Amino acid sequence: MKNLTYFISDLHLGATYLDNPLDYERRVVRWLHSIKGSAKSLYLLGDILDYWYEYRTVVPRGYTRFFGALADLADSGVEIVWFIGNHDIWLFDYLQKEIGIRIVDGYMETEIEGKRFFLSHGDGLGKADFGFRLIRSIFRNRFCQLLFAAIHPRWTVPFAHRWSSHSRNFSAEMPQFTGEANESLIKFSREYLATHPDIDYFIFGHRHILLDYKLTAVSRMIILGDWIHHFSFAVFDGDKLQLDTFKG
Repeated sequence: MKNLTYFISDLHLGATYLDNPLDYERRVVRWLHSIKGSAKSLYLLGDILDYWYEYRTVVPRGYTRFFGALADLADSGVEIVWFIGNHDIWLFDYLQKEIGIRIVDGYMETEIEGKRFFLSHGDGLGKADFGFRLIRSIFRNRFCQLLFAAIHPRWTVPFAHRWSSHSRNFSAEMPQFTGEANESLIKFSREYLATHPDIDYFIFGHRHILLDYKLTAVSRMIILGDWIHHFSFAVFDGDKLQLDTFKG
């Protein structure tokens, strides 16, 4: 019975720092196949691709198995919603038109089985340093995007992958939760909850940590981990939401 809602983030498919990108993609696809019989909805909470830019008439190579698995889910009736992250910023209309995926830039409040959810990748929320906010604004500026598109992909694609590898060292020790005082997404959730007390679950990606944090007696904040270190996801059955990891 298709009655479960799944949440996943930070796959970073296509990243050059992966030991075997093809085996990695196949593992993600196995997970997608494993949820086909139970999923009614799938929320992809950003940084699903390590880099992506849609030109007017062409799209980047790769991700064939992954996109095929998503198309198979969509064709079977699964609702798929993809939130733009800070690595897959330049999603436009290709996946929406080809597969039927809904693209969300920012955040979404939605009701699922009577529970209220706040969903976002998380990179634009809470306090961020000036450098991050500046780069984020440049990457999301339409004029800057047009200038970037004018450069031949033989230059932009390698540059983007080098930038990604430099920005985060995934071979290092996995990120850790070091307390509420150091977690800006908890602070954001508490502040938002003060004016929106009906939110039952805040769900984020971005931070690459696995966290299920109790905000109040009825509200929780979830950070989904990643598929670099954890192979993690969340699943909601209409009553309970829990974090899990894929062993396949």
